[in-house]
Amino acid sequence: MELPPNAVSEPVPDVIDSNDFTPRLISLLSNSLVWRESRILRARFGLGTNDWRVLSVLAIRPGVTASEISDFVAMNKAIISKSVGVLTARRLIVQVEDTGRSRQLFLTPEGVEMHDAMLPVSMRGQEIILADLTAEEVVQLNQLLRRLLARAPELHAEDSLDQRKVAEDA
Repeated sequence: MELPPNAVSEPVPDVIDSNDFTPRLISLLSNSLVWRESRILRARFGLGTNDWRVLSVLAIRPGVTASEISDFVAMNKAIISKSVGVLTARRLIVQVEDTGRSRQLFLTPEGVEMHDAMLPVSMRGQEIILADLTAEEVVQLNQLLRRLLARAPELHAEDSLDQRKVAEDA
């Protein structure tokens, strides 16, 4: 095989250690969980992981808005809005006009049934990945993950600073 003249064919000397790069490990685990869950939810219920997340949040926090769901699950508002549309069309949730443009969202009785049917799929994924950990290790892992999540706003702050710098340089 002949490579183009500008192709770099040797590994670059300064790279991440893919076995110990924490963001990669978290991403691989998350992707595996989402892939499994989405495949099962689509096959069994005709809904995906994003729809499940909306149902799950509404089971925990009835009356929140789509924007609040987006913040709670750290997902793009457009994706949440699409799921809200799907779930509304399926009569699994209802929207109630609130002050201004936002709408409070609530599960319907059918939405509660769907939530209860979908919950074991999500719980099984957790059971699979935690199977080799002791109860104490699970507690410790969750404490560590909450500490990492507490730093996430710094990532958004850096992104905002970078965007401002790009705008100023333009």
